[in-house]
Amino acid sequence: MSLVIAFCGRDRSFMAGDRREIVFRGDDQGTGTLEDELYSGRIQSKDALQERARELGIDLWIHDDRCKAWEEGGVLVGQVSERDGLSTRSRRLRVSCGTFVITEVQEGREREVTRGCASRFIVLGNRTTQEIAHRCIRSHWKESGGTPADALRIIILAMEEAASLTPSVSETYTLVQTTAKASLSP
Repeated sequence: MSLVIAFCGRDRSFMAGDRREIVFRGDDQGTGTLEDELYSGRIQSKDALQERARELGIDLWIHDDRCKAWEEGGVLVGQVSERDGLSTRSRRLRVSCGTFVITEVQEGREREVTRGCASRFIVLGNRTTQEIAHRCIRSHWKESGGTPADALRIIILAMEEAASLTPSVSETYTLVQTTAKASLSP
């Protein structure tokens, strides 16, 4: 899992998703240890991640070309995934102006987890990336709200800060927006 963050507004919505994909290969115990250290925030750089993987005897591939945020017919879609052996669990976020829905996809089955309305930020990712994003939101979003430009600035700040604090997030990211009010049927 990495980071997808969105702002669901009444008239304009934004979403950003980092582009990092990390693949681990090795014994279950070493892989579990490495994932725990990475996703808890104990490993704070790409070099440290690669060194720790070597220490644990884990093969590691890091790619920054995976698209986790896109637009489909006026609906913004973001997805984060985690693999455990042969199974993959994904959380998918769909955002239109005025509404959003989060679903979980596992073993080819998709089920709705939550649904909400504007005006709010939604964050998907591991514990560390969520904490970083929520800290940015709390620090920069006024309780009385803000403009779409303010929301966009916070999303960009959260993506940049997360990339600087954890190797689970790439420095590059995809940013999409919509002004459509599309139906998000279950």
